[in-house]
Amino acid sequence: MQEEPVLGTAFNAAVPQESAERILVDDLRALVTEEKFAVLCTQGDGQPYGSVVAFAFDDELSSFVFATPKATRKFRLLCQCARVALVVDNRGRFPGDLMKVSAVTVTGHAQQLEEGLAFDTAAQLLTARHPYLSSFVSSPSTAFFRVEAVRFLHVTRFQEVRQWLPTLDG
Repeated sequence: MQEEPVLGTAFNAAVPQESAERILVDDLRALVTEEKFAVLCTQGDGQPYGSVVAFAFDDELSSFVFATPKATRKFRLLCQCARVALVVDNRGRFPGDLMKVSAVTVTGHAQQLEEGLAFDTAAQLLTARHPYLSSFVSSPSTAFFRVEAVRFLHVTRFQEVRQWLPTLDG
């Protein structure tokens, strides 16, 4: 479900496409593996909102999962508009050197997971990465969402931006 404008192949660095993509995916995987929290960006009533979430992801980096209480603005906004972004960065590791900070914005579509196999798989994925969330995850007042990734925008050295489109590239 590609609904976002594609920035084109010239947007990425001038490196052979296959090598550049492999390096980029490795860099993305390392960043989201090292960092366990993201800022979930939602929108509603003409306003953007950001919320910190504990997340997990699948091996292909094609989807990310998180849980949230049902009685929150975050839940309401996710139900109103499925278009979201997750921002993951490592700025806490490099407080004195902005040139070492990297961030990725993962844009995509959020879908609430109903009880069943997909819900159970997401719960296992999230609690394997965040074991302290076990009781929260098992609460009937908790909802699970899966974000199907559409685009990754990876920023390094303050201004170098690379794009990866998992649904088109791999």
